[in-house]
Amino acid sequence: MAPYILWMPKNSVKKRKEVIVLLKTLQGRKLLISLIVVTMIMGSFGGIFAFADSSTATKITIFHTNDVHGRIEGSSSEIGYAKIAGYINAFRAENPNVLVLDAGDTFHGLSIATLQRGESVVKAMNALQYDALVPGNHDFNYGYQRLLELEELSNFPIISANVKTETNESLLTDYIIKEVDGVTIGIFGLSTPETVVKTNPKNVEGLTFEDPSLIAATMVSQLKDRGVDVIIALGHLGIDSESVDTSYKVIDEVEGIDVFIDGHSHTAFENGKVIKNTLLASTGEYSKNLGVVEITVQDGKIVEKTAALLNRETFNEIEADEELQNLIGKISEEQQKVLSEVIGETKVRLDGERELSRKQETNLGNLTGDIFLHWTNADVALVNGGGIRASIEAGKITKGDIVTVFPFGNVLFVKKVSGAALKEALEHGTKSYPDLAGGFPHVAGMTYAIDLARPVGDRVVDITVKGEALDLNKQYILATNDFLAAGGDGYTMIKDGEFVQEMMTMDEAIVQYIQEVKVIEPQVEGRIVVKPAPVEETAPDEDVNPVEPKPVEKANITYIVQPGDWLSKIAIKYNTTWQKLQTVNSIKNADLIFPGQVILIPAQ
Repeated sequence: MAPYILWMPKNSVKKRKEVIVLLKTLQGRKLLISLIVVTMIMGSFGGIFAFADSSTATKITIFHTNDVHGRIEGSSSEIGYAKIAGYINAFRAENPNVLVLDAGDTFHGLSIATLQRGESVVKAMNALQYDALVPGNHDFNYGYQRLLELEELSNFPIISANVKTETNESLLTDYIIKEVDGVTIGIFGLSTPETVVKTNPKNVEGLTFEDPSLIAATMVSQLKDRGVDVIIALGHLGIDSESVDTSYKVIDEVEGIDVFIDGHSHTAFENGKVIKNTLLASTGEYSKNLGVVEITVQDGKIVEKTAALLNRETFNEIEADEELQNLIGKISEEQQKVLSEVIGETKVRLDGERELSRKQETNLGNLTGDIFLHWTNADVALVNGGGIRASIEAGKITKGDIVTVFPFGNVLFVKKVSGAALKEALEHGTKSYPDLAGGFPHVAGMTYAIDLARPVGDRVVDITVKGEALDLNKQYILATNDFLAAGGDGYTMIKDGEFVQEMMTMDEAIVQYIQEVKVIEPQVEGRIVVKPAPVEETAPDEDVNPVEPKPVEKANITYIVQPGDWLSKIAIKYNTTWQKLQTVNSIKNADLIFPGQVILIPAQ
């Protein structure tokens, strides 16, 4: 695909007084307040936001984001697009020498992005006036054909020079050239070759992701031939030690890149990082920061380049752009119709209550694990109870139900781990039992028992995988979510496992599965069993002068719920009442007990 060249008209920096008068006239008080706040913020950063003396030098400000993962709405920890737009618009009013770039993993993530397969994000980015985006691995999650459709909907180019088709042509635009106040800037894109395993392979079937360093060298050469003043690499490579092709590697192997704006590893460089003569910048993740790079060019040469991050707190006093805020609100409102779409039916209540999912086997935990295995063909699946946030009543299931139960946008992850690591994971996840724990491990493809007679850290026993005893020395394929795969909830033993594949979000996986099977009826199957500690009996002391024996005080009994049990049945067996059992065991719903659950039978 030919380079995308957009020549921007020259602009001189307007006097601050003139801008304020204009803003009062055309845009009202809110933007004026934002302008004042932006001016204060700019002042607090010292030189990075100093305005240029157009007679001697040109200063260009590049705002950038990466790894937003659909977080276009603001929150207490995330800036959101409307506030970012409010800030940039106020800044542009005083200094029009601005570019806005995104380093990928943007069109996919939360449901506001996935329900419209990225289109909602494109609409918001158009309103924010982005200049370019490089696609990350998750931007291919809808298939590369959908990515091309999203490019057609966008007012900005999607660029990547190292993604090739079967005919060895570039799938996307290699680079763009922008002119800003007389300065020509060449921007080329690089997408991670890990995309072939960090999205479903079918999404990129027929594509090749070429060596970023080799392609970067070619792009630098071509852009220099075009006579550009500044060369920017817009990459989704990251700096993870497990990655082969990183931004570090490209910078080390390729000279001539002035600025490298990066994504993928969710790294936040507070003030950028200078390697050789390249300034590397990245904002972290989820629109928690807005990146700012400022370049000063004099006589066609860069004389200064700096980087900074503006965090969420910086935006507390910034007015959100009203137009974009309304657009996002409208998108959210329209999606309520999508969320109300019926995707299938459940014959039983799907139990996701906190008191259950963080302590014992549930049918919803089993269903989730089974769906993980369905899409990945892994040996075993592990689901943290804290990731299950609600129940679904028997009857029709909507997309909204699934998003409510799994609201975090977690991604399905596949890793290779040893049997020893699996046992360690189960010990870790059950160490707090019988107390509630967000890391409580629901499983599929395997079973285990918690033996309360054994010490914490060595009380998970009878572990089986596909009906056979766990082999501590064997390697198993594990399906889980990206949170646990990264060591979340303390599962460091999973983090250390070998990466195999990254797939769709959990809510997508579950929605598609239910749409496929139409009717579900998951059960509690005894995958997790609790073995109670035995009650110790003390032998009576021999007494030479026996006295009248005292009545023997009977001990309480612990009973393990079996399949087919209900509270009244257990009460009759032990000559008590179900009401007493409910009270003693603090059972909220007397009709809701599960196999493996421990019931205390009070002494009679």
